[in-house]
Amino acid sequence: MYAQDPAADLVLTGGPVVTMDAVRRTAEAVAVRDGRIVAVGRAADVARLVGPSTRRIDLAGRTLLPGFQDAHVHPVKGGIGMLQCALHDVPRTPVAYVDAIRTYATAHPTDPWIVGGGWHMPAFPGGTPTRSALDEAVPDRPAFLTNRDVHGAWVNSRALEIAGIDRDTADPPDGRIERDADGEPSGTLHEGAMDLVERHVPEPTVEDLARGLLLAQAYLQGLGITAWQDAWVTPPDLAAYRLIAERGGLTSRAIACLWWDRARGDAQVDDLVEMRRIGTVGRLRAGTVKIMLDGIVENFTAATLVDYLGPDGLPTGNRGMSFLEPRDLKRHVTRLDALGFQVHFHALGDRAVREALDAIEAARIANGPSDGRHHLAHLQIVDPADVARFRPLGAVATMQPYWACGDDQMVELTIPFLRPDRAALQYPFRSLHRAGAMLAGGSDWTVSTPNVLQEVEVAVDRVSVKHRAAAPFLPGEALDLPDALAAFTMGSAYVNHLDVATGSIEVGKDADLVVLDRDVFDRGAGPIGDARVILTLIAGTAVHEDAALEVGSR
Repeated sequence: MYAQDPAADLVLTGGPVVTMDAVRRTAEAVAVRDGRIVAVGRAADVARLVGPSTRRIDLAGRTLLPGFQDAHVHPVKGGIGMLQCALHDVPRTPVAYVDAIRTYATAHPTDPWIVGGGWHMPAFPGGTPTRSALDEAVPDRPAFLTNRDVHGAWVNSRALEIAGIDRDTADPPDGRIERDADGEPSGTLHEGAMDLVERHVPEPTVEDLARGLLLAQAYLQGLGITAWQDAWVTPPDLAAYRLIAERGGLTSRAIACLWWDRARGDAQVDDLVEMRRIGTVGRLRAGTVKIMLDGIVENFTAATLVDYLGPDGLPTGNRGMSFLEPRDLKRHVTRLDALGFQVHFHALGDRAVREALDAIEAARIANGPSDGRHHLAHLQIVDPADVARFRPLGAVATMQPYWACGDDQMVELTIPFLRPDRAALQYPFRSLHRAGAMLAGGSDWTVSTPNVLQEVEVAVDRVSVKHRAAAPFLPGEALDLPDALAAFTMGSAYVNHLDVATGSIEVGKDADLVVLDRDVFDRGAGPIGDARVILTLIAGTAVHEDAALEVGSR
C-alpha cells in the first residue's frame, strides 16, 4: 500500500477489527473502494488511503466484524407472517393468545381464513391447544395457526369441518391428529397432518410474498445479516425472489433451498433442475435442495435411535418418524449430488442425523468427493459415534444455538421424555467442533430470533438470554466466543458457497461488514446478546445505519 494508491471510498478505524480470517487476526482499520476491501491493518497505514471524498467512520472502540450470514432461516414465511396473525411476541398464555387472535380477526373481517402462527407449545398442556379455545376467538371462519416450530397447527372446528377431519379420519403416514379422550380431533395437527387443512387455506399471491420478503430483508439487515439460506422455498416463493431480484430490490445475498416434496420422489428432479436455472438472478442462487427427514422432539416425531419415554418414565415403543425411507434417501441424495446440488437436511433426532450422514456417504461412494457442502440443520441429538463422521464426509453442522438452554420447552416438553443418557447428547456444538466439523450458524427464524448476537450468547453461555441467572445447560458443549462468531461468518459463508467473496475481512473480498455498538470481547461491556448492530454494509453500500454510528464519525 503506497501513498499514491487511489483514495478509499470508506475507512473504518478506531476499534477492534475482528477479521475472522484463517488465523483470526485482529486489525485496527479497514479501507473500502468500489465495494471491496482494499486494506486491512494498522490505522496509520490505512490512513494513507484517506482522500478528500473518503467517508471516515470512527469506531470509537466498537467492534467491526464480517457481515453475518444465516444458514437456515425462512425470510419469505417470516415476512408473510408479519402481515398475518403474528403470535410470536404475545404473552405466552392461552388467554393472551385467544385475545390476540380475536383482536386480529375483528380487525380483518373480510379475510376468509384467519392464518398466522407463533404460539409457544409449553403454554398449553402437553403442547397441544384445543379447537374449543380457538372457536371462542374465531367462531365464524376457519382458522389455521402454526406453532413457533411450524411442526404443528392449531385449528378450529370450522377448519376441521372444511377439511373433513373427524374421529374416523386416519392419521397420515407422516403426521398425527391430536385427539381427545373420546377420539375426536382436539384441534392440534402434527407434521404431515397439517396438510389436511393447509391445502384448503387460500395461498398468498406472488406480490404478497414479495412484499413479505422485502419486510424480512429489512428486518434481517437491521440485525447485521447480509446473506442467508432460505430453508423452505416453494415455486411461488422462488417467483417472489425472482420478482424482487429482477426489480433490483434483493440487496442481500440469498440462497434458495428448493423444497423436496416427499410425496413426489424422483419425479420432481427435472423440475428442480429448471428451478435452479431460473433461480439464478442477481444475488439470488437456487442450487440447494431442502430435505426434511424428521419432526421435533416436543411432539415425539423427531427420529430417534431409542424409544421416547411416556409420562410414567417407561419406554413407549415410539421412536419418532423418518419421513423418507433410508434406501430412498440414499438414492435421492446420490442423484442430487451427481447433478451438482447441495442438500440441506432437517435432521433433529439422532436417527435422522445418522440417516443423513449415511446418505452423504452413499453419494460420496457413488460419485466421488464433491464441493456440495451438504449440511445438517438442528442436530438436537447426535450419537457420539456420528460426531466424528462429519469431517471425513465433508458434512457441515448447521446449528441453531438459541435452543441450547434449559428453557421451558426443554424442561417441560423434552427432558422428561428422553432417556437421561440421550438427553445428555443435545446440541453437541463443542464436540462437533473438536471433531473437526465445520460449524455454520442459523436461526430458523421465525421459530426463534434471528438476532445473531443473542444466538452467539447462548452458544457461549448455554443459558437463555431471558433467564441469564439460570444454570448452564450441558456447559461442556459451550463454544468460545470466536468460534461462535465464526459459525455465523465464515462457517455460514462456506455453506452458502460465498466464502471466496465474503465471510471474513480480507483484502479483495466484498465489503460485507457490520459495526456493533460495543466491543463484544469486553465482557465488562454487558451481555453479548444486548449488543446492537449500528451499521450493515453489503458490497460497501449501507443497507442499515443507526444514528448511534455518527458518534465520533465524519
